Amino acid sequence: MNETIDIKELNERISRESSFVDLINQEISKVIVGQQHLIDSMLIGLLSDGHILIEGVPGLAKTLSISSLAAIITAKFNRIQFTPDLLPADLLGTMIYSQKKEEFFVRKGPVFANFILADEINRAPAKVQSALLESMQERQVTIGTETFRLDDPFLVMATQNPIEQEGTYPLPEAQVDRFMLKVVITYPKKTEEALIMRQNLDGEFPAPSAVVSPKEIIRARSVVRDIYIDEKIEKYILDIVFSTRTPAEYGLNRFEAMINYGASPRASINLARAAKAYAFINHRGYVIPEDVRAVCYDVMRHRIGLSYEAEAENIVSEDIITEILNTIEVP
Repeated sequence: MNETIDIKELNERISRESSFVDLINQEISKVIVGQQHLIDSMLIGLLSDGHILIEGVPGLAKTLSISSLAAIITAKFNRIQFTPDLLPADLLGTMIYSQKKEEFFVRKGPVFANFILADEINRAPAKVQSALLESMQERQVTIGTETFRLDDPFLVMATQNPIEQEGTYPLPEAQVDRFMLKVVITYPKKTEEALIMRQNLDGEFPAPSAVVSPKEIIRARSVVRDIYIDEKIEKYILDIVFSTRTPAEYGLNRFEAMINYGASPRASINLARAAKAYAFINHRGYVIPEDVRAVCYDVMRHRIGLSYEAEAENIVSEDIITEILNTIEVP
């Protein structure tokens, strides 16, 4: 009985604390038409302190989405175009010699911001990719002998173009695993695109208003951690993750030869964190199985290593996730 009362109180508290999510959605919808899944994913990443890898063709409002979110949260935004000639110093910063003072001083790079858009991350060499991924993981940068903490909140949204693979440096699996979510975005609907076209022809570009402070986001993160997740939901998450490692134990024998390696423990952690954040943006104080299913594709799609047999049969990770969700018993 006490647990029920606690859940009720928690639910009311989360409902109050998450009211700013509606304000963010309201402001961002002034600028972005559609792409609700992308907006929800950015909020999940922001509230869970995780980073996002986005795959989609050019022109789908990726840059506009993250710059608008930065404006709404009164945070600093930097866009970095990754190119083959980019160096780690171009990203992190470097030591510059001042002839006037006869000493070196630190010139900080564009990574020192709250929101980073790493555009076409797979166009830059591995050295630059790893420099960014180290910043994402450690939340700090070392230049010369000095170490600098990065701003909080710190969200990296990296994009890669799924069409053009010539002249690219694919991200190693261990580095891709450091992204909390891999979001695949598609074209807008016809009605949405008609509205986008009209706005551009009329030259109507409304600017979003700042409605949330970075401090409120940091406070909301601690509230998200308080969201209740039942043991049955935890078991459900573990069953989903373990079924990618030992599919035969879950009646998924056909995937034995198709999966080279299953999802890492980061998948379990991030699935739970993302499900909590999803419950929060839906103003709920507890996680339900639908929350787990809603974030499952984005958390898992880049963590399943496919074999040549899967490629030969045109099976992608999304097909395997669908089959897993249809097979694993929902609590």
